[in-house]
Amino acid sequence: MAAARRVPPPITAVSETCRTILFAKAPVPGQVKTRLIPALGPRGAAALATAMLERTAAMAIEAALGPVELCVAPSRQSPLWQELNLPPDLAWSEQGEGDLGARMARAARRALERGEPVLLIGMDCPALGSSELRTAAHQLRDHDATLLPSQDGGYVLLGLRRFELSLFEAMPWSTPVVLEQTRRRLAAAGWCWQEQPPLVDIDTPADLSRLDPQLLELARRWAPDLITGQASPPA
Repeated sequence: MAAARRVPPPITAVSETCRTILFAKAPVPGQVKTRLIPALGPRGAAALATAMLERTAAMAIEAALGPVELCVAPSRQSPLWQELNLPPDLAWSEQGEGDLGARMARAARRALERGEPVLLIGMDCPALGSSELRTAAHQLRDHDATLLPSQDGGYVLLGLRRFELSLFEAMPWSTPVVLEQTRRRLAAAGWCWQEQPPLVDIDTPADLSRLDPQLLELARRWAPDLITGQASPPA
């Protein structure tokens, strides 16, 4: 008689605290926020990426939900990371190989296997605040997942209490169908989830009109010769 196939137990969080994982690329001119380069130039786009990363990291710490992990590419050993004004109590990890889905899946699985609910966020949405993070963590207390959509058809936050690989595999990242595909896969998994009102990602020159003056001033610290106004081309 053949032995019954062993089904691994589901990966489910049990902790009352919530781990926030911020995915970030090193703000190297010409390699980040490339769709903003026509308006800001390579240095200006990298300066804005730096400002948004620093703000998002500080905001995640301020939310006081539990550990905040900065999941980076390239390695933390890159000297550029040492130049940034980041909170000292961040945990650090590396994104590793693969597409965005593979990197997100690894990070989410790692947290959930430790029993921690997890919030996955990026560095492209300066409108994301500590109140939205707290709301998402609260939603995870009695839901399998939480989403905070972006107005371009993606999402700026994915919160999980359980692990589901289909949420990350073969996803058409950076397209307007990511949010709808994610909803369909959550439904197919039989999960219950909640959503918050959508926010705006800063991805294109047209989005720069949504920046608040404080963030623009912070970016000027890095590239005063390029960032002289919203969506202004470099001289």
